[in-house]
Amino acid sequence: MSVPLLYSDAYLTYDFGPEHPFSPVRQRMLLDLLDGLGHPLDAVEPPVATREDVLSVHADALVRQVEACSDGQAGSRAKRFGLGTQDVPAFSNMDAAARALCGGTLHGARLIADGTTNRALQLGGGLHHAQRKLASGFCVYNDLSIAIQHLRDEGHRVAYLDIDVHHGDGVQFLHYEDPDVLTLSLHESGRYLFPGTGGVQETGDGAGEGASVNVPLEPFTETDSYLDAFERVVPYSLQRFHPDVLVVQCGADAHFSDPLADLLLTTQAYETLFRRILELADEHTDGRLLLTLGGGYQPDATVRIWAMLSLIARGIDLPERLPTEWVKRWEDTIGESLTPTLHDPEKDFNIPRRPTVEQQNERVSKRILELLAPLWY
Repeated sequence: MSVPLLYSDAYLTYDFGPEHPFSPVRQRMLLDLLDGLGHPLDAVEPPVATREDVLSVHADALVRQVEACSDGQAGSRAKRFGLGTQDVPAFSNMDAAARALCGGTLHGARLIADGTTNRALQLGGGLHHAQRKLASGFCVYNDLSIAIQHLRDEGHRVAYLDIDVHHGDGVQFLHYEDPDVLTLSLHESGRYLFPGTGGVQETGDGAGEGASVNVPLEPFTETDSYLDAFERVVPYSLQRFHPDVLVVQCGADAHFSDPLADLLLTTQAYETLFRRILELADEHTDGRLLLTLGGGYQPDATVRIWAMLSLIARGIDLPERLPTEWVKRWEDTIGESLTPTLHDPEKDFNIPRRPTVEQQNERVSKRILELLAPLWY
């Protein structure tokens, strides 16, 4: 299967500075790794999203503030829109950089909507925290919602699956009243982690009641418990919803090494998830699947996970070891040790609370289905 890989060097301009965790270095490492593995990027360079595309989900007031920040003219009102903050620092050309990422995800949606392809991988984006009038959580504009809105405008029912460790709040609330957009998010509970939302009681509003599904997981959740919750909730939700297209945000920050969260997934867990997602797309959307990147703040794990995603999405066998030259080059560049294999070495977490964590996750995954049952029938 020919799977369009969507990428532009303009993505690298989405850069909050050298000390910010949302760094374009991750994408540079990823592209270099794919090249070193003998599967270089043969990318489709997507057009930049227009201002009108962004306005399909965002308020004009937010866009005007982003444009002002891009020109170095951010005023005192910028922080009201989440701009010029520690999470979303203002930088030159911010609007164009954010629209470039939105353009990639939107182009993937267009290719799927017009029947050019069934599956597309956007090697960027996943900016799931941006809201109608607010930049948030490293996200200026919400590329996912812009793409979802295009699919909706083309008459498609869309299921959105978010496996980032942080709740996909922006996507959820931008489509909270739409019965034809199902949002599914598995994340560390908002009781412990930004953005503080994503409880089981958030099930949608108005006509969209029942179309929002959240699985908040306990800190120190390991692979078996995560996958159990996934299998309890996701396949059944898709079966009930009958989507035409599946859009997936593939954040890598639920990995055990990530510095910004507390879940304990391994690269082996991500391989299982990615293969399962492809199966679910085949089962429920005739293979129509749009994949994006997202969070992931430990470069060693994040790059290996996204390389795995790229290879699995294209049906390429996974290597056991990474190129020695690539490992040494990037160790010297970033000043950190890198894992020489695609998968993590065996890891024993020895978390004393594990039975309690598993029991709570099982209760939560059952509870969400109990809450939604009367809304689904």
